[in-house]
Amino acid sequence: MKLPELKIDKLTAKLPLIQGGMAVRISTGALAGAVASTGAIGIIGASGMAFDELRKEIAIARERAAGGIVGINIMFAARDFIGIVQAAIQEKIDLIITGAGFSRDIFKYGKDGDTPIVSIVSTARLAATAEKLGASAIVVEGKEAGGHLGTDQSVWDIFPEVKKAVSLPVIAAGGIINGAEMCRALKAGAAGVQMATRFVLSDECNAAPSFKQRYQTATKDDVVLIQSPVGMPGRAIKTAFVEKILADQAPKPAGCDFCLKKCSFKYCIIQALINSQKGDIDHGVVFSGEYVWKIPDRSIKPAARIVKEILQEAAEAGC
Repeated sequence: MKLPELKIDKLTAKLPLIQGGMAVRISTGALAGAVASTGAIGIIGASGMAFDELRKEIAIARERAAGGIVGINIMFAARDFIGIVQAAIQEKIDLIITGAGFSRDIFKYGKDGDTPIVSIVSTARLAATAEKLGASAIVVEGKEAGGHLGTDQSVWDIFPEVKKAVSLPVIAAGGIINGAEMCRALKAGAAGVQMATRFVLSDECNAAPSFKQRYQTATKDDVVLIQSPVGMPGRAIKTAFVEKILADQAPKPAGCDFCLKKCSFKYCIIQALINSQKGDIDHGVVFSGEYVWKIPDRSIKPAARIVKEILQEAAEAGC
């Protein structure tokens, strides 16, 4: 089986692979550009970035992408959601992927800016709504994903329902950790797959060494679900801070800049993510997909090599 190209609106990626956008500052321009240069789609995790910072990261990604496709991921729960969308469109970003809630307004901005909008959904109903409103593609994300989750169902259970509900390209996401699972998704009718967790262990990932080391040492039992102040469950790797969250003993925010539209104020998720990204994982949350412990080789290497390994794994699985 020859790997298909991934077509989203006017864009055509040589490889049916999207590197998932990881906030806060885990996937920045360096990683997105490195992945885009391979023929896959590179994504900047824009949530938590200031507008000028995002513009700089888009420029970095462009420099490294060698003409490849670069997008952003922005979660709807962020208070600066529309501002981030507008800044990215002004910078002529190739596409915008959005999840952690559902925006109807974003499709108008996408249409006005001639920018494809890709919706992350976990139900066939929402996928159909996104198509009706003007989405260019759908990412169907299952419970296996890292970060904020919209379902407790497996991607393999949801995908067939979403595929039947829309005529758009449908991209499978959530727990897809190797080329064999990419091959499985493609054979099931997916236009491509989105992988995030695997790319944390790349040279270009902007996470601190201690963050990456937690990925390298995580066992199956270390991967847990926590409740986020966003109002959604999240999947993370155990740290001292995560243990406090699980025990309902996490410290309440000392201050707040109201970065979210809605927040329970149980603890500051943004600060916890910033702490871990900078290396203070004992006071931070390390988001991860469910199967981080299944990554075939957890050494740190260039993103281009990771893509090459995924393609080799897919070939060995019959793709």
